[in-house]
Amino acid sequence: MRLPPRRAARCTAPASALSASLRFLGGYHGRPMIQPSQPELSRVERMALALGRWTNERPLPKKAQWLFLNAVSRTWVRGVVARRTYVHGVEALCTLEPDRGVLLVANHRSFFDQYIAVLGLLDSGVPWIRALSFPVRANFFYERPAGVLINLLVGGGVMYPPIFRDAPRSELNRDALRRVVDFLRTPGHLAGMHPEGRRNKGPDPYSMLRAQPGVGEVILRARPLVVPLFIGGLGNDFLAQARRNFQSDARRSEPVILCFGPLLDYSEFTRERPRLTLYKRVADRAREEILRLGETERRLRSMARAGTLPDDDPGWLLERLRARRRGAVSPPCDAP
Repeated sequence: MRLPPRRAARCTAPASALSASLRFLGGYHGRPMIQPSQPELSRVERMALALGRWTNERPLPKKAQWLFLNAVSRTWVRGVVARRTYVHGVEALCTLEPDRGVLLVANHRSFFDQYIAVLGLLDSGVPWIRALSFPVRANFFYERPAGVLINLLVGGGVMYPPIFRDAPRSELNRDALRRVVDFLRTPGHLAGMHPEGRRNKGPDPYSMLRAQPGVGEVILRARPLVVPLFIGGLGNDFLAQARRNFQSDARRSEPVILCFGPLLDYSEFTRERPRLTLYKRVADRAREEILRLGETERRLRSMARAGTLPDDDPGWLLERLRARRRGAVSPPCDAP
């Protein structure tokens, strides 16, 4: 597969800061926190944004976040879903040696999508991930104290940078995209985005909302390696998900299935002049690949329900984890 060149377009950000104290907290690669247009951020939003900058854009806090994710977040996510999770197509990612950041693009049905995806990667033996970032809508995690606390306790603040809904804060969203581009220039950094831009609440789990151009812009500006992913079987009720994990028929009735695809080839778009319509076409291409993986997920789900995907199949996440601990060879990419 022909991959795009590593070199990406340079992006610049406004140089003003909210205050001297926020300048101290901000600054990934020297990038300052910008002054938003009216209406001003609330006190909670200002503090949450400053904390997000400090946690995700300073080397020591970012390292501490990674340790927290591995020791705490990974443990509770595994306890909630690992028994009924099946991972397909991850072997090519285990042997990948990225010379830049990697962008994971996935459908969006659950609040827990990104956490499950990272668990599937790490427990399957993907060795190159060193840092994470998940851009998130700001309306809960950066606008309410409870959301700020949950972001810290659940993932060490990894849901960052925030994307605001209201148009007067659009410059903050431009700044957020520039920061994601910066992250994706670093080898070992994995960012997760949803082309849809928001959670799909429709009844059909194999449908997706229209793709938004933001993910296409990030791809063309950062030139990362792009991995499409379809996730099926997750809900939004945390306690229900935990209970379901320990049901005897969980792998038959409600499996969680992750289907990772081959690297997205977007090289044809890199030769055109950057513009909004081009970003939308790139986002549409990512959406198409995710939907294609949805058909693979549908086939695997039918096999699980029919009992033709046995409990000792090496694609089940716990079987992958056991195989790694035994030093066994991973199953081939196209298994089953």
